[in-house]
Amino acid sequence: MKKIAIILSSLFLTITMQAQDRTQPKPGPSPKINIKKPETFSLPNGLKVLIVENHKLPRVSYSLTIDNSPYAEGNKKGVDNLTSSLLGNGSTKTPKDKFNEEIDFLGANINFFSSGASASGLSKHSKRILELMAEGALMPNFTQEEFDKEKDKLIEGLKTQEKSVSAVANRVEDVLVYGKDHPAGEYLSEETINNVSLADVKDNYRTYFVPEKAYLVIVGDVNPKEIKKQVEKLFSSWVKATAPALTYSNPKNVQYTQINFVDMPNAVQSELAIVNTVSLKVSDADYFPVIVANQIYGGDFNSYLNMNLREAHGWTYGARSSVNAEKYYDGKFVASTQVRNAVTDSAIVEALKELKRFRTEKVADDVLKNVKAGYIGRFVMQVEKPATVARYALNIQTQGLPADFYENYIKNINAVTADDVLRVAKKYMLEDNLRILVVGKATEVLPALEKLKIPIFYFDKYGNPTEKPAMKKSAPAGVTVKTVLDNYIKAIGGDKAVAAVKTLSMTGSASIPQAPAPIKMVSKKDAKGNSSMAISMDGMGELSKQVVNEKGGYSVQQGQRKEMTTEEYAEEKATAGTFDELALMKKTTLVLDGIEPYNGSDAYIVKDGNTSYYYDVKSGLKVAEAKTVERGDKKMTVTTNFGDYKDVKGVKIPYSITMNQGFELNFVLTDVKVNEGVTDEDFK
Repeated sequence: MKKIAIILSSLFLTITMQAQDRTQPKPGPSPKINIKKPETFSLPNGLKVLIVENHKLPRVSYSLTIDNSPYAEGNKKGVDNLTSSLLGNGSTKTPKDKFNEEIDFLGANINFFSSGASASGLSKHSKRILELMAEGALMPNFTQEEFDKEKDKLIEGLKTQEKSVSAVANRVEDVLVYGKDHPAGEYLSEETINNVSLADVKDNYRTYFVPEKAYLVIVGDVNPKEIKKQVEKLFSSWVKATAPALTYSNPKNVQYTQINFVDMPNAVQSELAIVNTVSLKVSDADYFPVIVANQIYGGDFNSYLNMNLREAHGWTYGARSSVNAEKYYDGKFVASTQVRNAVTDSAIVEALKELKRFRTEKVADDVLKNVKAGYIGRFVMQVEKPATVARYALNIQTQGLPADFYENYIKNINAVTADDVLRVAKKYMLEDNLRILVVGKATEVLPALEKLKIPIFYFDKYGNPTEKPAMKKSAPAGVTVKTVLDNYIKAIGGDKAVAAVKTLSMTGSASIPQAPAPIKMVSKKDAKGNSSMAISMDGMGELSKQVVNEKGGYSVQQGQRKEMTTEEYAEEKATAGTFDELALMKKTTLVLDGIEPYNGSDAYIVKDGNTSYYYDVKSGLKVAEAKTVERGDKKMTVTTNFGDYKDVKGVKIPYSITMNQGFELNFVLTDVKVNEGVTDEDFK
C-alpha cells in the first residue's frame, strides 16, 4: 500500500517544493494614489450606499456588508453557518433552480452570506444582477428540505477535519486565546449543529440581517442617478431594525511563556504557532509601524523567520507571521509554520531567537527600505481592483478612518523608521507572555520539547486541559515481529484465505481542493510480485504510472519514462506480492519498536529501515505505514492510514486509504476484485 504514498509524493513534489521566492521591488519614487471618492446616500431604514463610478471596463460589482458586532452562538454554534448556506437558494419569489439558471445565463457571480451579499458581472446586466441580489438577500426561501441538506453537508465537512492537524491547530489556538464563550473562540461540533433548527435560522436572519449597520458599495460602469433610483426601489422595503450590540471581555495573555501541546498521533509534522494578543485598530497611530514590523519579522518571504527556518535550516516550506487589527476585540500576533517532528524543538528555539533579535536590535536601513518598497508595490497592484476599492470605501465608513486614509497610505508606510519598528516590536510582539502552541505526535516530539525547560501544558483536540499523553512503551513478553504479522494475517482472513489470493485489483478516488476533478487510482498486483499503479484525472488523462515485473521496473510521469535503479527495484520487490506482510515475514531485519498510541488505540510498531508499520493491538489490523523519504536536501515523512476494512471473498481490504505528507489525500476504494480483473498485460 505504501506505493500509493510514494507515487503521489513524487507526483506532487514539484507543487510542494516550489520556491516561494519573490523578486523584491527596488526602492524608487513613491507613486501617487488617487482613489476616487464615493458618492453616498442613505435610505430611511439605515442602509448606507456608496457609489464609485468607474467606466474603464464594462463591469460592475456590488457588495452588501452588515457591520454587526460579533456574537457567540453557544450550544447552537452553526446557526450562522446554516443561515449563510441557505441564503441564495432561490427566493420566495423565484424557485432555486430558476434563480441559479438566470445567474448563469447572465454570466454573473452572486454570493450570499449571513452578513451580506456580493455580486458582479457585465454592466449591461447590472440592473438585473442587482435585482437578483436584492431578491435573494431580502426574500430568502428557507425550506426544511434545503436546511436538512445543508446541515448534513456541514456535519460531513466537520468530520473530514477531525484528523487534520492544521484544522485542529487553528481550532485550539482560538479556544486557548479567546475562550469557548467568545465569538472568536467558540467552534462548530456535531452536537451544536444538531441543536440548530430551521426556526433558529429564521430567527437568526430576522435578528441580524437588518439594515441599520448595512453598507451597499457599488463600483464600476454605472450611472449614479439611475443606480440610486434602483437601490431605493429594491431596498426601501427592507424593514428598519437594529441588531443586538453585544460586548465581550478582551482575552488576557498568559502570565509567562509556555508550551501548549496537543497530541495528534497521526501527525507527520508539527504545527507550530507562537501567539500573543494585541490591542490594535486600523485607526491607531501604531498601525503602520506594526504593518512594517510584521513584514520584517515574518510577513515577507525574506523575513527573519523564513530566512532562518526555511532558507538557513531547510526545516519548512515556509514560516509566516501576522498581526490582526480587530475592531470589536483584541487581535493576535501569530508566527506559524509546519516542521518535521524531529526538528520541532529546534524550530521553536530559532523562532524565539529571531524574535529576541527583532525586539533588541534595530533593523538595517537597507532591509527596512526593501520591505517598505515591496509592501508598497503590492499595495499599488491591488488598488485598481474593484474589490479593493469597495473594501477601502467600506473601511473608511466602518473603521472611523479619515477620508484621505488610503491616499496617504504610501506616505505613512514610508514614514516608518527603524526606531518605530523596534518600539512596536517590543510593545506588540511579546517575549515573556507567549503561548507556544504545538500540535504534533507526542511520542516523537515531547521528549525534546521537555528539554527546552519551558513549562508545558497539555490539551485535547478541543482545547480542554488533559493529562500528559501516553508515550511509547515496550511490547509484552512473547510478542515478536512474527506474532504481530501472524495476527495481521489472521485478522484479515487467515493463512488459507490469504494464500488463495493470487491477484488483487483496487480502484479508488480522492478529491484535491481546487482541483478540476478527483484523482483516480488503479492498483493491480499478483502473488508473483508483479504490480502496477496508475494515477489519472478526468480531462488530464494518466498523470503517473509505476510498473514492477519480474525483469525490472519503471515509472512514467508527464509522459517521461524512467527505469528503476537496482536499489529502487530491490526496494519494491522487498514487499512485492498481494499483501506486503507475506514478503515482510521473509525478512530478518525487521524490528519490533514497542507500542504507541495511534488514533485512540495502542498499536505495535514494526520497523523496516525507514518504514514503520502500525498494527492495532486489539484487532491486529494494520492501521498505518510511515516512510521517511529524502528529496534533495529535504526530508519528509509520508504517512498512510488504513481504515474501513471490508470483506472481499474471505479477506479484509481497507477501503479508506489516507495519505498525509503535510496535506491529506483520502482515497476511497470503489471497486476491489480478488482473483479477477488482472492479466499479465497489466505489468508490461
